Amino acid sequence: MRDVLERYQVWIYFSAIALAVAVGVAVPGTTAMEAGITPSLALMLFVTFLQVPLAELGRALLCVRFLATLLAANFLAIPLLVFGLIQFLPPDPLVRLGVLMVLLTPCIDYVVTFSHLGRGDGKLLLASTPALLIAQMALLPIYLGLFLGDAANGLIHIEPFLHAFLWLIAVPLVLATIVGFISARSAFFRRIADILGLLPVPATALVLFIVVATVVPQLGLALKGALVVTPVYVAFGVIAPLVGWGIAKWGGLDAPAGRAVAFSTGTRNSLVVLPLAFAVPGAVPLLPAVIVTQTMVELVAQLVYIKLIPKLGGKTALA
Repeated sequence: MRDVLERYQVWIYFSAIALAVAVGVAVPGTTAMEAGITPSLALMLFVTFLQVPLAELGRALLCVRFLATLLAANFLAIPLLVFGLIQFLPPDPLVRLGVLMVLLTPCIDYVVTFSHLGRGDGKLLLASTPALLIAQMALLPIYLGLFLGDAANGLIHIEPFLHAFLWLIAVPLVLATIVGFISARSAFFRRIADILGLLPVPATALVLFIVVATVVPQLGLALKGALVVTPVYVAFGVIAPLVGWGIAKWGGLDAPAGRAVAFSTGTRNSLVVLPLAFAVPGAVPLLPAVIVTQTMVELVAQLVYIKLIPKLGGKTALA
C-alpha cells in the first residue's frame, strides 16, 4: 500500500487539488478552513519525521560531506539564483515576498519519495530533513530582510516564525522521536508506527486540499499576481536542479547523493510556509495565491525530474 501511494502520489495530489477547486467554487465559506492548515501541516510533518530511523539520522550527521553540500546548495547557491530571478518581478513587495518565502525554503516531505523514484539517495535526504527545516526557519527572516530591504519592516514579524518553529518543527520532531524510540522496543507500537507510515501521502493530500479550498474563493482577486510569478517559477524549476547537481559534483558526492541534492534544490517547501504567509498583514489573497502557484508548477516539474534526473551521472560516482 505504501509503495502504491508513493508511486502515484503526484496524481493523488492533483486529484486533491481538483477536488479542492470544485469544493472551493461550489461551497461557500471554505475560507474558514484556513484554521486547519497548521494542524494538518503538523500531522504531515510528524508522519514525515516518523520515517527517519535513528540509525539513518546518525548516518546523515556522520556524512558531513553530503550534509554540508546539501546546506550549501540550498542556503548559499539557491538564494543567489532567487535574488537574480526576482529582478524580473514587479516591485510589489507582497509579490516578491511570496516568491522569496517559497523559493528560499527547501522541501522536507514529498521530495524524499520523488528523489527515491528518481534514483537519488532518498534515505540520506530523509535523514537530513530536520536539519533542512531548522536551517530554513532560522535563515528565512535574514534573507527576507536582505532581499526586501526597508519593505520587509512592515511585512515580517518574528512571532509567526517562532510559532512555526514550535508547532511545525519542535513538537512533531519530539513526538516522532518518542514514537520511534518506543516502537523499537514494543511490537504493539511498532504496528502503530507501521500504520502511521502509510500517512505521509494522504496527509500531504489533505494539506493541499485545505490550502487550495481556502485560496480558491479569493483567487480571482489575485489571478494577475499568480500569472506574473509563473514564468519565474518555471525558470527556477529548470535551473535549480542543475545548480544542485553542479554543487554536488563540485562536492565530490556519488551519483545517488548528487541526484538527491538536485531534487532538493528543485523542490520547495510551499505548504510549510503558508502559515507564515497568512500571518502577514494584508497578505490574503495575493500572498497565498503566489505561493500555491509554485506548488502547481512544481508538481508538473516533478514528473519531468523523475524522467530526467536519473540520467545524471549514470551509475558512476561524480567526477
